[in-house]
Amino acid sequence: MSLRGKFEDKIKKKELEIQEYENKMKEAKAYLQALQDAIKLLPRENPVNPLKSNILRPGSNIAKTYEFLKKTGKPMHVNDILDAIGKKISNKEKISLSGSLGWYVRRKEIFSRPAPNTFGLLNTDDLEEPPEDFGIDEKNEN
Repeated sequence: MSLRGKFEDKIKKKELEIQEYENKMKEAKAYLQALQDAIKLLPRENPVNPLKSNILRPGSNIAKTYEFLKKTGKPMHVNDILDAIGKKISNKEKISLSGSLGWYVRRKEIFSRPAPNTFGLLNTDDLEEPPEDFGIDEKNEN
């Protein structure tokens, strides 16, 4: 076999090898796309405490609302929330807070809306911190 023939054989072998790698790449990309599509179908995971995981900016109205709702342990009307976080109860404040809380409700993160203008927390049973009176012996308080 001539030198040219040897080179042509090596070229053909290398082209076949490249074709095999390209097929493997296509399979891997298809698998990756399937995984990405599957994860989109799953619900988002909600952090147990959004303040500790830096999802809510400390000191913001939303963070104050989160703390208030966590403390009360039940859904509250927007007027009660505004009063509790030290805001004036006005139409502008109601619309602003309701809009912000509604954004989280629509994404099914942190807050829920069990009734119109009433907001609560999602997963209130999963809070990682014990209640404030946890460990206090009621007999010794008196």
